[in-house]
Amino acid sequence: MNCKITKFELENVKRVRLVDITPAAVGLTTIGGKNCQGKTSNLDAICFALGGEKYRPSNLQREGSSAEASIRITMSNGLVVERSGKNASLKVIDPSGARAGQRLLDSFVEELALNLPKFLSMNSAEKAKILLSILGIEDQLKVIDAEEKAAYDERTMQGRIADQKEKYAAEMPEWHDVPEEPLTPAALVAESQSIMARNAAKANARADLDQMAKQAAAAWEKVRAKELRLAEINDMLSQADKEYSDAITAAENIDDEIQQAQAIPIDADESTSEIERKLAELEEINGKVRANSDKQKAIDDAENARQVYNVLTARIDEVRAKRRKLLESVELPLPGLGVDNGELVYNGQKWDCMSGMEQIKVAAAIIRQRKPECGFILLDKLEAFDLEQLSALSEWLTENNLQAIGTRVSTGEECSIIIEDGLVVAAQNDDQELDW
Repeated sequence: MNCKITKFELENVKRVRLVDITPAAVGLTTIGGKNCQGKTSNLDAICFALGGEKYRPSNLQREGSSAEASIRITMSNGLVVERSGKNASLKVIDPSGARAGQRLLDSFVEELALNLPKFLSMNSAEKAKILLSILGIEDQLKVIDAEEKAAYDERTMQGRIADQKEKYAAEMPEWHDVPEEPLTPAALVAESQSIMARNAAKANARADLDQMAKQAAAAWEKVRAKELRLAEINDMLSQADKEYSDAITAAENIDDEIQQAQAIPIDADESTSEIERKLAELEEINGKVRANSDKQKAIDDAENARQVYNVLTARIDEVRAKRRKLLESVELPLPGLGVDNGELVYNGQKWDCMSGMEQIKVAAAIIRQRKPECGFILLDKLEAFDLEQLSALSEWLTENNLQAIGTRVSTGEECSIIIEDGLVVAAQNDDQELDW
């Protein structure tokens, strides 16, 4: 069972002249009034009475008062806490009447409940550390966070490498009219010699064809001579016929050879001028080939870095899943509350992106988890909240069996109590109306 403040009575404390206040057991009790009327003095007195000497105000006694300051607080566990007399010494009386001291108060009063601004002013990492220490998983989460940071840093590096390589590749020239591999003088000379050899073979074939044409012409000349002799020498007809037939056969054979030779295409001689040009432009061509090779390597490097980046992204997702699983394995003080990369988050929002209402809820939940015996918190300066937010905060506190005592510069009906010049001048009645 958590302990709450059932009543506090103050006299001549700071700006307070005399108050006797019974706060609501759960929800929000708001002490209102104009500036410098004694609202915050009530909270300072509670802090001093329950928290000890470190909360002693520099000027405890009300200015202009000859009577000594007096504080009396009654707790729901039956303890009565008093500070009065010249030194405002602590006196704690338990229900059985036995005297006790600050150690007993410390056993059920959470320091951050008295000094909520201390928690609110911490950075997000410090708040997260408090939560993790409460949950008992601080060391485990440190290992997970370190693992995620290492993977994240490596992924960032690989991403930058990929971006640099892609940018470098995009800026590099690319040539489409050059071979894939660099040229060598020896290869070009060999290619030139091959062309010259083929040209020589073609020249020999043309010479052979000319020779055969001449032989054919000579053979046909013999045929014509034989025909003349045939007309003159009829008595040698048989022999002439034989010679004639032989001559025709020989001529036809030569014609066949000519046709066969003509069937083999003999195109024009190949030029070596392209090879000569390449030899002259060897360094320029090879420079373009190397540029293409460097560009392709940059593209390949970028792709490799991008693949590593994707692998690391998957690893980071695995680490984050491990963190979620760890946080799901413990009972968090507030649904949606967690720690991400060493920072406190609530419903996906970091502390500086939370609303004031969310910050109060987170703080109250952590305080309750840190010391369940403490059932109250003190909230100073609630002016930042509108009436709807104050109502929602009070409902949330009630639902979670928490008591909050706060102050607000206002004399409106949202205030439970109005203080003027250190005195209670109005309080809500049972119908929630201020009684003046």
